Amino acid sequence: MKSILLSTVAVAVTATLALADGHSVVRMGTEGAYPPYNFINDAGEIDGFERELGDELCLRAELTCEWVKNDWDSIIPNLVSSNYDTIIAGMSITDERDEVIDFTQNYVPPASSAFVAASADADLTGGVIAAQTATIQAGYIAEGNAALIEFATPEETVAAVRNGEADAVFADKDYLVPLVEASGGELMFVGEDVGLGGGVGMGLRESDGELKGKFDAAITSMKEDGTLNALLVKWFGEETAQY
Repeated sequence: MKSILLSTVAVAVTATLALADGHSVVRMGTEGAYPPYNFINDAGEIDGFERELGDELCLRAELTCEWVKNDWDSIIPNLVSSNYDTIIAGMSITDERDEVIDFTQNYVPPASSAFVAASADADLTGGVIAAQTATIQAGYIAEGNAALIEFATPEETVAAVRNGEADAVFADKDYLVPLVEASGGELMFVGEDVGLGGGVGMGLRESDGELKGKFDAAITSMKEDGTLNALLVKWFGEETAQY
């Protein structure tokens, strides 16, 4: 993470309260560490597919929005605690999460998760599999016979494969594709893809129905006019799932 960015708590202290409290600024919470969904660019700013998408959604919903960075492992608790007003961070819609927070409709269709290893004969059923903590991928591995090793950031999961700490990493395929392509053959996809979750959506507090409605309407308009598909292709390539 870039040191130029303040911590979540510090940013939240200076932020205007959200729409649900009668004010006009909506704070958009993201991880800033999951390219191409969201990342910190060379200028120290939040960037990526979700930054571009979120800015367009706020424009269409006629909302003033500001961005807040928060580590993944506390991203739901800090939404519930009102440190920001949305989660827009590559978060898959699941029944378990929906018991704690609410979701908009998805803005990324249900997509595949995949295994990446440094060897074609990596043991995916009885070996050690790395996954980011508190993800649907970690939950999937935990239910099987392989040994799960969890890390706070996605970069650490891939590093565990590179340094031999894990036999493979299991993550969103859209996240892994550019890493495999850039590895020069060091990393490769192994095994079969796995479909998990109900797509990626924005997380909101269950009490923020008005805000959810505004974002749902904006997402619908982007699906209908083709701009959401255009963004998906721009950031994930022609082969990505579209609407």
